[in-house]
Amino acid sequence: MTKFIKNLFIFTYILMLLPISKNIISKDIPIGQLVDYTGPTSSVGKPFGQGFIDSIKYINKNNGINGQKIDLDTVDYSYKASRAVATYKRWKSRFKVKMVLGWGTADTEALMETVARDKVPYWSGSYAGQLSDPTGKAPKSFKAAPYNFFYGPTYSDACRGLLSWALKDWKSKNKTEKPKFVHMGDNHPYPNAPKQACQEYAEELDFEVLAVINYTLAPGDFTAQCLTLKQVKANYAFLANSSNSTTSLLKACKTVGAEVQFMTNVWGVDETVIKAAGKAADGTVFVVRTASIWGDENKGMKLVKDIASNSYSKDGYMSVHYLSAVCQAFYATESMKIAQNNGDFSGEGIKNAMYEKENWVPEGLEGVCLPATWKSDDHRGLMEVPIYRVIVNSSTEKLKVEELMKKKIIQLKKIDQIKLPRRPEWRGY
Repeated sequence: MTKFIKNLFIFTYILMLLPISKNIISKDIPIGQLVDYTGPTSSVGKPFGQGFIDSIKYINKNNGINGQKIDLDTVDYSYKASRAVATYKRWKSRFKVKMVLGWGTADTEALMETVARDKVPYWSGSYAGQLSDPTGKAPKSFKAAPYNFFYGPTYSDACRGLLSWALKDWKSKNKTEKPKFVHMGDNHPYPNAPKQACQEYAEELDFEVLAVINYTLAPGDFTAQCLTLKQVKANYAFLANSSNSTTSLLKACKTVGAEVQFMTNVWGVDETVIKAAGKAADGTVFVVRTASIWGDENKGMKLVKDIASNSYSKDGYMSVHYLSAVCQAFYATESMKIAQNNGDFSGEGIKNAMYEKENWVPEGLEGVCLPATWKSDDHRGLMEVPIYRVIVNSSTEKLKVEELMKKKIIQLKKIDQIKLPRRPEWRGY
């Protein structure tokens, strides 16, 4: 072996050992995406994750970020916070991520201080109120979250919006006694995130607040919880889990005859749950994060259908979670464009770009995304809480979701849109 070949071999070997960033060898913009496709929130994680993926594909096909394509690294972390933290460390050291599209509450909160130190904008699927205070100075704030963003009302604000609607609903029935409210969910950071804030607001609105009823994020036999619900004679029950366990709970409560108005957070009910639960889901009230749902006619829906064609035909059906992911993806990528145009494509530059617009709707998504405003001292992008009611007209067993929606066997009816006050003591809580 010649000296030249020896040196070439040594040099190549050293290069293989180095933590080389994709960004060094590529002009593409590296973004990391955490998804739950196999864990306890997979039923909602799949459509939300796909909404991001399809959006990035569409953006890359249409000039990317000012001509640069996005290099998206998608990792299924199975809703395990430790795996999310390890993945982020790899992304930061080897991939040199410009941004992270995160998912769960536990992992997002675990990484809150880290992404702030690293100055990496972090868009999550968690809407925990604890992530909405960039300063950490609000009275009940968890800690500063300057690099955390999400599109939608916080879990706390979503519950407050539902309670506001519930009070109007109760009064419309000419009831004179106090309505009874109960929080239901797993003893886990995600369902617990809005619990105290929501209970306090219920008391403020003069609800009788009952003891929490726990049930697991994973599907199971919830007969005992439904019997308890029936025994305490709750009027309004807030389901804080995701859709995986909602189906089991609704069926069990239907079986035991627990007559209560169920209200769910943004992840609690979707079209798949309704199909699986059938008539047990009828009447359930839930929060939506967008200005419209699939099938509505408006300017932005054309773009959503073009984006969705990456996965399905334009005649298919995409869930409420898919639409919210599209909105979030476009807010995130538009902030990158703004930062580039400003001449500061650092993490801090992208963060600051989020504050440049008020009542912001991404270009082309008018009528789909609700106007949002993020401020340097307040990351509550939305104070609007759209509320929908589930209507199930007959059996849902034999048809696919898209057929059930087309035939109007399943309907999602908008019944209210609560505009909450931007109370400073609610920031970060």
